[in-house]
Amino acid sequence: MVCQTVKAGTECIFMGKNGCTYNGGRCYPIVEECQGCDRVVEYPTGLYCKTYSEPRLKWLHGPCPLATHIKKVQNRSEGRKLNPLKASKRNSARR
Repeated sequence: MVCQTVKAGTECIFMGKNGCTYNGGRCYPIVEECQGCDRVVEYPTGLYCKTYSEPRLKWLHGPCPLATHIKKVQNRSEGRKLNPLKASKRNSARR
């Protein structure tokens, strides 16, 4: 249904016949960590996330999984474990 509270005019899965069914009856504005994300949309009532109704919860245990402004860096030496038995077999096969 179409939101009639905070994000007026947009489709919302939480909107029902009796109004917004989300926690507290409304969507919550973005937090400081969300600044710069492509999913932030400006409405007359403020800045809100297109994906999450309460963005603060996505930042509690680390970065938001859908944040477009944060680059994920993987360290190759830590990310890959080497089995010492297989490594010794490969080295002996090369000789």
